[in-house]
Amino acid sequence: MGRATERRTVMRIDADGSTSTRRTDTLAGEEPLEIRVGRHIGPAARGSEASANQLGPAGPGRRSPLAVTMRTPGDDLDLALGFLLTEGIIGSADDVVTAQLCAGAETPNTYNVVDVVLAASVPPPETDPTRNFYTTSSCGVCGKASIDAVRTRSRFEVAGDPVTMTAGVLAGLPDRLRAAQRVFDRTGGLHAAGLFTAGGDLVAIREDVGRHNAVDKVIGWAVRERRLPLAGHLLLVSGRASFELTQKAWMAGLPMLAAVSAPSTLAADLAAEAGMTLVGFLRGATMNVYTGAERVKP
Repeated sequence: MGRATERRTVMRIDADGSTSTRRTDTLAGEEPLEIRVGRHIGPAARGSEASANQLGPAGPGRRSPLAVTMRTPGDDLDLALGFLLTEGIIGSADDVVTAQLCAGAETPNTYNVVDVVLAASVPPPETDPTRNFYTTSSCGVCGKASIDAVRTRSRFEVAGDPVTMTAGVLAGLPDRLRAAQRVFDRTGGLHAAGLFTAGGDLVAIREDVGRHNAVDKVIGWAVRERRLPLAGHLLLVSGRASFELTQKAWMAGLPMLAAVSAPSTLAADLAAEAGMTLVGFLRGATMNVYTGAERVKP
């Protein structure tokens, strides 16, 4: 698992105080990741010529720090690309010339920096110091400087997506997601996001201490694989359905979002505005459909 997990010695104590033993426990990794972004200034280099799938030397041009997020190491390029997509900075892999892990300033090197070079045609992102993009592992919009900055409109129309899923297929998705959570099995401390087909097949799964990071990692994978928009698919998250997760799903063109826990009012409002189906409390044989109930069939 690499740095995704770490072994620590703990004292195991029974509540009645009768037994205390030392043992090793596996913890989920959490480290900062800095995302740096610059624009290519060479002769007409485009993402179609140097895909985000490639790891290569970053071209000429100065890269500026854009964001720092606390995450579980692993799938860092997917995380960076998903973040850039859901923030509206890029729209596809064609907007990226190169994306690579860099060593950073730590000793020994921890490779906690992702360096992204955007195509020359992509407008540079805002780097105003008042819009600090620092995010914790529990907050996906902590770095926004204003309420207006929170809202990012999707490039994809999802309201007309004709996809449907049966309630029976939906009910089985949490177990399929849980069965695929390899790191959770060892730590018990990670969120997961899973991308499913209408038939219930798991296409991609990512885990992270941050639920928004797990979603960005799935969406970043879709960016690299040139699968956007994610029409005809459902995103399942292991926690609650918050506003920022709903917005990220919309930014990727997803018509359906489901959560094993509750949604928020803003999540339901945004899903209704976008024409998305929002499912909450997807546990056992029951679920609540908050918006887009026409896509859930008996």
